[in-house]
Amino acid sequence: MQNKGLIKLFAFLFGLVSIYQLSYTFITSKIENDAEEYATNKISNAEEDYLSKREALEISYLDSIGSNPILGFTSYDEAKKKELNKGLDLKGGINVTLQISVKDILKGLADNSKSPIFNKALADADLASKSSDDTYVDLFFDAFDNIKGDTKLASPDIFANKTLSDEINFQMTDDEVKPIIRRKIDESIVSAFEVLRERIDGFGVTQPNIQREGNSGRILVELPGARDIARAQELLSSTAQLEFWETYEQNNPSFGNFIVAANERLKTLVKTEKVEEPVKEESELDSLLSDVTDSLDLPTQVNPLYDILLPANPGTHAMFRAAVKDTAKVGEYLRMPEIQRLLPADIQFTKFLWERPSSDDVEVLDLYALKSNRSGSPRISGDVVSDARDTYDEFNKPAVSMSMNSRGAKEWQKLTSDANINNTGIAVVLDNKVYTAPGCSVVGGISGGGTEITGSFTVEETKDIANVLRAGKLPAKAEIIQSNVVGPSLGHEAINSGFMSFLIAMAIVLVWMVFYYGKAGLFADIALLLNILLIFGVLTSLSAVLTLPGIAGIVLTIGMSVDANVLIFERIKEELDRGKGRSQAVADGFGNALSSILDANITTGLTALILFLFGTGPIKGFATTLLIGIVTSLFTAIFITRLLVDWYLSGKGRTLDFSTGLTKNLFKNLSIDFLSKRKIAYVISLILVAVSIFSLFFGQGLQQGVDFIGGRSYQVRFEHEVSPSEIASELNTVFGSGTNVKTYGEDNQIKITTPYKVDVEGVEVDDEIQTKLYTSLQKYLPDGLSKDDFILGSEDKAVGIMQSVKVGPTIADDIKKNAFLAIIGSLAVVFLYILLRFRKWQFSLGAVVAVFHDVMIVLGIFSLTGKIMPFNMEIDQAFIAAILTVIGYSLNDTVVVFDRIREITGERGWHGGVNINNAVNSTLGRTLNTSLTTLVVLLAIFIFGGESLRGFMFAMIVGVVVGTYSSVFIATPVMFDTLKNKISGPEEKA
Repeated sequence: MQNKGLIKLFAFLFGLVSIYQLSYTFITSKIENDAEEYATNKISNAEEDYLSKREALEISYLDSIGSNPILGFTSYDEAKKKELNKGLDLKGGINVTLQISVKDILKGLADNSKSPIFNKALADADLASKSSDDTYVDLFFDAFDNIKGDTKLASPDIFANKTLSDEINFQMTDDEVKPIIRRKIDESIVSAFEVLRERIDGFGVTQPNIQREGNSGRILVELPGARDIARAQELLSSTAQLEFWETYEQNNPSFGNFIVAANERLKTLVKTEKVEEPVKEESELDSLLSDVTDSLDLPTQVNPLYDILLPANPGTHAMFRAAVKDTAKVGEYLRMPEIQRLLPADIQFTKFLWERPSSDDVEVLDLYALKSNRSGSPRISGDVVSDARDTYDEFNKPAVSMSMNSRGAKEWQKLTSDANINNTGIAVVLDNKVYTAPGCSVVGGISGGGTEITGSFTVEETKDIANVLRAGKLPAKAEIIQSNVVGPSLGHEAINSGFMSFLIAMAIVLVWMVFYYGKAGLFADIALLLNILLIFGVLTSLSAVLTLPGIAGIVLTIGMSVDANVLIFERIKEELDRGKGRSQAVADGFGNALSSILDANITTGLTALILFLFGTGPIKGFATTLLIGIVTSLFTAIFITRLLVDWYLSGKGRTLDFSTGLTKNLFKNLSIDFLSKRKIAYVISLILVAVSIFSLFFGQGLQQGVDFIGGRSYQVRFEHEVSPSEIASELNTVFGSGTNVKTYGEDNQIKITTPYKVDVEGVEVDDEIQTKLYTSLQKYLPDGLSKDDFILGSEDKAVGIMQSVKVGPTIADDIKKNAFLAIIGSLAVVFLYILLRFRKWQFSLGAVVAVFHDVMIVLGIFSLTGKIMPFNMEIDQAFIAAILTVIGYSLNDTVVVFDRIREITGERGWHGGVNINNAVNSTLGRTLNTSLTTLVVLLAIFIFGGESLRGFMFAMIVGVVVGTYSSVFIATPVMFDTLKNKISGPEEKA
């Protein structure tokens, strides 16, 4: 081997850089362990709420030493930015996909046009988007073209308005307007991206990730380590639509008349029945409602509005009140067109908004009546705010201080002056919730544009409000269409199980290589350990994210690295058997194995690349580590192992046998006639594939996870064993039919999947479902467990929701489509690659038939055993990753066999298939050795890698077994049967 010095230098520098990169991870890990130990010593378990106190003390400790120098070249704060990024499944946190509403952007660009053609096109686009993969703007343009008649996009009441007057005029055609609108939409999405990035920067998590997903209007946000999930979701989805309104005065008689008329009208519109309530102890709220009802002196009949609407407290600027449980119904009544028409002329444009609840314990909310106009626009919009910061008010309570630009300052003085004169309030509204509504005692109004938002805020809330106001408002609504929330304790468990499986798998492989190849196996082990170091070093330097599937990818890389060394050592043994000297045998063995190693790794790399392009989140992490591992495995197996072997043989009197006494004659002189058994193999495989297809299409089929059907799933852990069927029965009465409950791992853990309100977006729905879960499962939970602890909890949480996943129906369809494209794309790319390498389509056909055979059997086994296996067998994105990996592994095996067939038949001719059998026999040692090693590795992950990986690993275990079989008994015979008629004589060369 030439350039040994250069390779040594490169390996040394590469290893040194990897150690340097990983040093930051070791530094942060040690300091965080010190912080945890410090907090544990300071706060005992006997203290109330000791876990949250410890968390706060840990954060304070890390803040205090964050800038202190460490080892003379870094600090904790600096090292934290450069450490190995851990994904949500290892660290806990939240991963969401936000869909920026293109519909809202279009409405904004059209200045909220009242054009019936425009609004009908939007409605048609809404309908079409449910079953189409086209972008929303394309669907809108198609819908508009179908119904426009003589109306143009450049009409004055659509896009030729004042806002777009610089770019769109009345004379422009639709084809001229469309590219402008597309550009404006893209600019709005970029603006939303920047707004969200600024908000996330102010949220306070380390190593956040935010990225656009093409031109779809989707934005992926990952917040590893985020613990206050509700706060994170609110921060990401709120539009930050800040508005200032003047309220109506409480004694305005028009509202009294309106409520009387509305109540009478509602009696004819809604069904109201008097329900006999069971006698129960009266709460404070019940007493309040009773007193108010008595004071109204109403008849004993049911009154739709009077029964739930209460007068506001004197001294406030609210108009009415209602119990929290009744606010949705009141809002529904007041939005009815029949009720809206009853508003007297002097208040006909009133905007009704509820106050923002100050906590989860609030029982009654105020309803404000805001002075509006025909267009529904506020007195002042939030775009006049030039700065905002969290502060404290005169009573030392958290508040938000704001400054306005010159235009805003003038409007603010006028608004506050009117409020002073009219004795009304100034409602500060953020995202359609009234945060506060103070009056103004300053004659002539407040000048200068400075103001303060006060209320029942926590410090975190004022920080978030100031953060979103500074960052600006989103140009359109951002809906969370997919989310994955992992509790911190589950992440901690995943780290332990993931690295346990990693260490066990690596130990087994290291021992096996020495057992099978002796001293040569030891050299392979050294190369393997360097390979692992390089993978982690590259991951850190690229700021890639390590996930649990990523650890599985690294462990799989161990198997691939071993495969390369096995190929090399087996070829060296063949050269030694031919009587060559050791140095020459080593040189020829490395040279002859190179073609097979490259072909096998390239085919696996192609499937990993497709997985990277089509996968998301943890699956992309799996593909990333696999791609990195392929490159580092090639380097260490081909160059580092060679350096070590050459170094050893250069010593005087040293020999290297590449085997041990127990393995020396294994798989030697085999002469199995594989081709003669192909018909039996065809029949067996045909039966297996037929049974699989029948089970898939006519049997129980596959259990699709929420990734593919949409919905929400929750992993819930209890103190003691629970009955899934009993819980399913109770939850089906709460969420309706379709809710699925099954044991997940241990008997005290279940997985709940429900399609309840899958079409409805919003943080409110998530909170509603979690509240219903908490209420329904309360009798199975420990006494005193709060809702907050049930939903999130702390670092060592042992009971409650450990993980939650939400996938909207639209993105579920996209995931399903991408999964299909990934599998088809993988097969097509590999077919073309094998065709290019072997120059005969019969080789490609044999490989693709074998892969199809393997995939169908894996799917069939999942279909047949899905309901009886004691672990999760749902089909999700991780399963698709497993299928693609099976494809890669199967092709790896097949290509190695094909490569040897090409080599031997090229030297000796076909001889009617005799030399094909010889080629297969010569690779059998490598095939079984690699397959057994890989199986042991996969079994280690399956047993020790945690519940979330078991289905994933099971698919790969089945795939390795079936793939090893198909490379010999399916791929090779199919290639031979389709090629043999073209072989004119026994001596014809390939």
